[in-house]
Amino acid sequence: MASLSPTVPRAGTNPPAPGAAPHRLGGDIPNLKDRIPKLEPRRRKAEQANPVPAPETPSAPPRPDPATLNFSTPSRRILSPKDHQLFLSSPAYSLILSFVFGLSESVVDRPISSVKETELSPAVKSILAILDEIDSLCVESPPDDQGGSRFGNKTFRVFLDKVKQRSPTWHTALIPADTIPNGPSAAAGSELSAYLCQSFGNRSRIDYGSGHELNFVMWLLCLYQLGRVERTDFPALVLRVFTRYLSVMRRVQSTYYLEPAGSHGVWGLDDYQFLPFLFGASQLLHHPFITPRAIHQELTLEEFGDEFLYLGQVAFVNSTKTVKGLRWHSPMLDDISSAKSWNKIEGGMRRMFVNEVLGKLPVMQHFLFGSLIPAAEGMSEPQNMGVKEEEDEEEGGEVEVFDDKEGVRHVHQPSGWGDCCGIKVPSSIAAAEEMKKRGGVEQLRRIPFD
Repeated sequence: MASLSPTVPRAGTNPPAPGAAPHRLGGDIPNLKDRIPKLEPRRRKAEQANPVPAPETPSAPPRPDPATLNFSTPSRRILSPKDHQLFLSSPAYSLILSFVFGLSESVVDRPISSVKETELSPAVKSILAILDEIDSLCVESPPDDQGGSRFGNKTFRVFLDKVKQRSPTWHTALIPADTIPNGPSAAAGSELSAYLCQSFGNRSRIDYGSGHELNFVMWLLCLYQLGRVERTDFPALVLRVFTRYLSVMRRVQSTYYLEPAGSHGVWGLDDYQFLPFLFGASQLLHHPFITPRAIHQELTLEEFGDEFLYLGQVAFVNSTKTVKGLRWHSPMLDDISSAKSWNKIEGGMRRMFVNEVLGKLPVMQHFLFGSLIPAAEGMSEPQNMGVKEEEDEEEGGEVEVFDDKEGVRHVHQPSGWGDCCGIKVPSSIAAAEEMKKRGGVEQLRRIPFD
């Protein structure tokens, strides 16, 4: 029997207008079809393009005739902002960009294992043998016991002295007499030796940074300028030689607690290295499944870290921190991982190399110029400025050279927290190594404090 009671609207519903037929789906359930707005998916905002295009690779300039070169011990020539501006518009600047970007382009989509032993040229094998011997020199020079201190260990200077002592022998074998017609190959070896010896850190400050890393690549550039390595060797120079250099430097850093060469390390990417991220982004440029977000996946880092420099360097950074998580210890790497593609990261790394390495006076004031990487005309002469040699420089590093009103020349070490070589910063690697000694290797803290 049908109910004779009037229909009572449910709470939260509007009663039908007078004279209107009630909308029902059945029973007392109101039809909400016309009352709920149509749901449409939000459109993702288009990613803003970087207004600054990625720097292109300059054309490689012709290599010099070794017989016409006047070899000399490389020296610092960027001693003022004016010198730096002269460098940025010089042929040497284009030469460096062409070489570094050329190396990066040579490893696009190539894992480390793609370079086989049988493909290595005699020169590349000689370079690898030198790095093996340098690694052995580190093992043969154990650090002094410094009572748990996390600052640089002074035995590092003993290691560097051994490298410098062995360098002439290495370069005699690396640069045969017939490399330089009618010229002294020993003089060429002396010029190259300066770059190699500066590749492992500063003897006085016991620190290491992207400028020292750049010296190693400039050593390779000098070998290219002399014709000892060719463009066909570029993949091997990155995937075999540079990776071996990285492994040597990791041993050196962990053995002697090298401090970061700069107050804050290398811009949040890494305390020491930069080029693994440029070369590594090129390796992953079109990878079918490894995305930028993969740096947060420990299994991916473990499985592919030995094949791709970017992943391997992130894994190493993680292993040297006492705080767990890229978000806390490497916020820039964490931020970069949100990029949609490796192409964007590779372009960003090119911009960073131009702006933050070659474009920064605190980094480039330590750069060395010789006959193979010539200084621009008009740049300062170190002997006229009263500046010490790089390896003899006192702790503090950065110099300021100026003449006062009376024409008296001053060479001052700035005090305070500078952009380069400022106050001493203990090594994060040292903290991790000291934790290992205390048996706390697996107990990484998850709070953002060191």
